[in-house]
Amino acid sequence: MKTADIIALYGQPGNTSNFMRIKLPYPMRIAWDLGHTVTSILVHKKEAERILAIFSELLETYGLAKLQALGIDIFGGCYNFRKMRGGDDWSVHSWAIAIDLHPDKNRLEWKADLALFAKPEYKPMIHIFEKYGWHSLGKEKNYDYMHFQAVPC
Repeated sequence: MKTADIIALYGQPGNTSNFMRIKLPYPMRIAWDLGHTVTSILVHKKEAERILAIFSELLETYGLAKLQALGIDIFGGCYNFRKMRGGDDWSVHSWAIAIDLHPDKNRLEWKADLALFAKPEYKPMIHIFEKYGWHSLGKEKNYDYMHFQAVPC
């Protein structure tokens, strides 16, 4: 989706007046410090209900112990006001309409042969994101399997 279309739907990138903090249905470990957790995240208010539904259904589908064992609970970030890596356009993280999960095992450049989220046990997770209109960059582009976003890739 083009930046102009995203702006039309979600406003200017980095405009935190469009964001809200949601309480997660389970704690998520912080990817860069697994000893610490977050219990809420900042998301665009237009996506708050859908992202909450996604994480609630993930918990219902997998259960907390399996979520943790699979690393689905490892939070790599949601809101980050920045340009895309290697580009001049805004990252969708700048609108808080994207989330990264378990980045260490789903690195940006990794394709399906290396990415953890490309394995069969993660198909229900990807289906849940899709059910609520969120897109898996890994599934759609075969790289950056950690990345899920509210707009088409």
